[in-house]
Amino acid sequence: MAQPPFKDEVDLPLAISAPPWTEFKTAHLKHFKKSSTPITVDRFMIHLKNGGYSPNDAPVLLRRADDLTSGLDSLVRDTRVSTQYLEFDVSIAKENLDQLVSRLEPIGPLDHARHLVEEKIGKEEALESAVFYFNNERFWECHEVLEGVWKSTYEGEKDLVQGIILVAAALVHHQKAEDGICLSILVRAMEKLTGATGAYHGIDVDKFKKTVAKMIENRDIRAFAI
Repeated sequence: MAQPPFKDEVDLPLAISAPPWTEFKTAHLKHFKKSSTPITVDRFMIHLKNGGYSPNDAPVLLRRADDLTSGLDSLVRDTRVSTQYLEFDVSIAKENLDQLVSRLEPIGPLDHARHLVEEKIGKEEALESAVFYFNNERFWECHEVLEGVWKSTYEGEKDLVQGIILVAAALVHHQKAEDGICLSILVRAMEKLTGATGAYHGIDVDKFKKTVAKMIENRDIRAFAI
């Protein structure tokens, strides 16, 4: 597997010292066993190797993952399907992650896991990471890292970055077979990209726009590299 520009992938078993994610809506607590002690969980992006699934399988995979991990004090938040990976957004105590991955083995073997924590990285590094994630069909992570970039952009740059964010967000929906939502967001993205041209940190903006416009025109959505 190719490595991202900064080390955020972890090998199992894990030894993680990053702070936990502990914010959950009350409705989520029904997925956890009753306990007299506070629940402390971490959030991970689990990527299993895709053995032939398509985005249409995402709802079934989500239900199956939920069944397989029942009783683990865990929450499978979402499932997305790319050509390379089955992406599971999960919350679980870090010391139980090995067990969760083992439970998911009937779906597919582990490729890698990433611990989701807030990171303060420079703009250049963040953009490099965003391109890596986009090109590896990890669109949710691309969207998240670009949100941080957007906050530090100047006025003429904001619409361009927001347009790229919207394309990544649209492709997240495509990975769940929500193509109607995807196309709607792509149209919004093109509105943001209208005045953008040339190159942006290694991204060919004109080629990017042309690819998105063609997907909208043909209603043919697919992952592409930037």
